This record gives sequence, structure tokens and C-alpha cells, in this order.
Amino acid sequence: MYKSFAELGQLSDGRFDLVIRNGRILDPESGRDEVTDIGIASGVITKIGAFANPPKGKVIDASGKVVCPGFIDIHAHGQSVAADRMQAFDGVTTSLELEVGILPVAPWYDLQEKTGRVLNFGASAGWIFARKQVMAGIIPDAHKHSMEMMGEGSDNRGGWSSDIATPDDLSEILSIVEKGLQEGAIGIGIPHGYAPGAGVKEMTRLCEMAARAGTPTFTHIPFMSNTDPQSSEEAYIRIIGYAAATRAHMHICHLNSTSLHDIRRCRELLQNAQAAGLPITVEAYPYGTGSTVLSASFFSAPDFSERTGSTYDSIELIHNRHHMKNRADLLSSIQVDPAALVVWHFLDPEGNESHQELLDLSVLYPGGSIASDAMPWVEPDGTIYRGEEWPLPRRLSSHPRSAGTFTKFIGEYQRLREKIGLMEAIAKSTILPSRILEKCLPQMARKARLAEGCDADVLVFDPDIVASRASFSDMTAHAIGMEAVIVAGTPVILGGNLDMQARPGRALRCGGRFDG
Repeated sequence: MYKSFAELGQLSDGRFDLVIRNGRILDPESGRDEVTDIGIASGVITKIGAFANPPKGKVIDASGKVVCPGFIDIHAHGQSVAADRMQAFDGVTTSLELEVGILPVAPWYDLQEKTGRVLNFGASAGWIFARKQVMAGIIPDAHKHSMEMMGEGSDNRGGWSSDIATPDDLSEILSIVEKGLQEGAIGIGIPHGYAPGAGVKEMTRLCEMAARAGTPTFTHIPFMSNTDPQSSEEAYIRIIGYAAATRAHMHICHLNSTSLHDIRRCRELLQNAQAAGLPITVEAYPYGTGSTVLSASFFSAPDFSERTGSTYDSIELIHNRHHMKNRADLLSSIQVDPAALVVWHFLDPEGNESHQELLDLSVLYPGGSIASDAMPWVEPDGTIYRGEEWPLPRRLSSHPRSAGTFTKFIGEYQRLREKIGLMEAIAKSTILPSRILEKCLPQMARKARLAEGCDADVLVFDPDIVASRASFSDMTAHAIGMEAVIVAGTPVILGGNLDMQARPGRALRCGGRFDG
């Protein structure tokens, strides 16, 4: 029987702060699968194994439940207390903004630590914000949300999105990104799809910088199209070339959405490159609908429909559910609010079996990670929500993946459709994303594992009911099945209930090592 938060605070035990008893321990790194106990003290797992005598005090009875490492989300744009809480119900204990990143880095970390976070957090150095600063004079602000800054400069002032950087501009862009790495950024975020004009020379210089720093790049490919020229396939060939030529670790963000209908061919190319030993990793999320800012350049391309296989009404404003009628409607909406968040229904897996097969190819990519691409929560007027109300107000909107990516993956792919075993599903949510980061972020070697001496980021969930409940008609419905979510030894969720006061999240940042 679960103790309440109040009881946990009142009870004391000289040896352990918290004990999880009789749970099915699943640890993908070691392959451990057994029913036993876990003891936690000072935020660390200090014992795994059956207790000879019943432990006193703070006990979670996990009988009939799965106990596993907390999920590592390496692609999460929410980065707020509200977003953390929703992701906690999805089993996430570490939430990282790595695709887009942030600038300036040090002030952003300072602000997060001052505010307090529910989940462990961190971010990459945001290349695109350096580009906007140098080419358009748009100065990044750590107090602004990264998605707000993504929407700035939709008029392409200075050619930040469409133009090749001059040698002087490129030198300055690289200097700003390097400063971000020195301040502890986790790699370089390269959302190239939003500045497709950036050339190969700029990309190779960024990749060389990442390789020297021993840190990954997190890339949104520059082209999203089923047809040449500038097809998704061409974009992946570039990624493969950068990995081979610079030896940079190229991490590919949301393989499912950027491959569109060409996933079979793109997957084949990437697997060939990996088999050749190139440092390439991938991630995907289990939805056929993407989300981004309205001003994303690929939407406004004159041949959008021909190249993507999508009609304009597949683009939907999140805050008011308006579907674009045509290109003119899209362009006028961009003029009103370029930073407005949208969803893009590029696949219909529920209504089209072949679309489900395409989605499966990316979600079940061998050795690939699950990552949510969780978006921030927005008000009815489209502004980003910064409050801390709970339950999350129903007036707010976001992509359902912001509330239920990992629980949807396990609930559907593992339990309902039996496409993957439970241990492997947990691996794709824990140890595989952790390994992407461990060379540059040694703290990750203490996460994503159930082992003595590792950080006590631990889940207790019911495998028979775990599921996402969020939908496009009920976006704020949190996931179900997480009985306990423990971050740094502190229960954030206990007995399925949220502790409103918990702020145990810790900053994850690289050491700033850079060899020039």
C-alpha cells in the first residue's frame, strides 16, 4: 500500500530514505529482470536485493508493478514546471531541450535553477539563435521560451533563414555557439530545417566544432520532401557525409516526421551508414502528427503539397484548432502570429494501414531512441503558458505527445500491438538515449540504470494499464499507469498523485571542455 506524501515526510529510517518493495525490476543495461527490493538514500540507489527483515518507514509496495529507470527525453521543448508535471505522468525524469537548444546558455541555466524544476533538465547551444543574432540582429533572451524565439524574424530579415552566411558572419556565429559550449551546453542544436539556406561549409564547421568538443549535434534535417531536388533522402545523405567527413556524432531528430513517406529508403541509408561505423543515432515519436511554429519555411514553400504529399488543411493552429484553407490563408496567418504553434497531420496511422507501417519503421528503428518533441503549453490566444495550476487548465493546448509519448509507446507498441518486448521498449526510453550523451555528459552514466550507486530516478508503473490519454480533443489529459515517479530520490508522483511542492530536478550540463 502506498504511503501518502505526508506519511513519507513523517516517517524516518536510519538506513534508507525510501524503499521500493516486491517490484519487478527491469534494468535494460544489465538485463536484470527479477522481483526484489530497492533501497534509496540521499538521492542514490544504495541497495538492490531482498531485505532479510522488513524495512522500517518509507515503503512503496510495488507488488505486481514494474520498477525501471526513469525515462530520458532528449527532445523536449516544454522546459517549464507545467510541462515537467505532464511529462512526469508520462514517466519522464530527465527532460532536455537539445534539437533547438537555447542561448545564452549560462543565464538560462541560472534561471531554471532559480525557478526550480520538477524534472532534471538541460539544453544544447542553439545555433539558429546565433544565426539570427548575427544576421538579423535578433538578440536571444534567456527569459524567453525557445519556441518564442523560433518564431522571431519570420520576415527573414537579414536572410537568416534563406542565405549563406558571409565568412565574417560565420566566424561570429561559430564564436557564439562555442561560448555556449564553454558555458556547459549539451552539444549543438541544429534545426537546419528552419534555416535551410545555411550552406554545407557552415554545417561542416559546426560539426567540426562538435567533434573537437566531443559532443553530439542534434539535427533537424534541412529538407522535408518526398521528391528531388532537396528531398529528405538528400538531407540524410548530407548527414551521413558530415559524420564521415568530420567524425561528429550526428543525432537525427524525429526520424518519423522528417522522412515523411520516404522512411523505408531513408532508414536503409542510415542503417548502412551505421553498419560502416559512422557515429549516427536516431530518435522518433509514436505519432503521425508533427508540431512546430507556423513560420517554419517548409510550410510556405510554393510546392508544399507536391513535395510533402500533404494538403494545407493538414496544418492546424493548436490554440484555436483552425485548419489552413490554402496557401493564402497560411501566409496571412503567418503575418498575424509567426510564432503560433501548429500541428501538422502528415500521416494518418489510425485510418491508413500503410501509414501505420511507415510510422512503425521509424518508431521501431533498431537501436533508435524514443523522444517526445514535447511542445510548450499555450493559452487560447497562442501565448505560452507560464503558470503552475494543477490540474493543467483545459483551456491550454499542446500536441498530445507533450502529455503521453512514452506511455503511448509502451501501452500501444508493447502491450496492445505486441510489436516489441517490455525490456526493449524500456531500453529505447532509457539506456539508449542516455548513451547518446554519456561521452560529453558523464552524469548520464549514473542515470537510466537500476544499479547500486546510480541516481535514484526511478519509475513504478502498472504495465496492464499504462497509457496515454491525451488527444487532439482532450490535450490536457495526463497519462495513466505511473504509480510512483521518483526524481533524485524524491517522489514527484506517489500513488498516482502529484506532489505540488516537489522541485527535485537537477541541472545537467557539460563541463565546458573545448579544444579550440
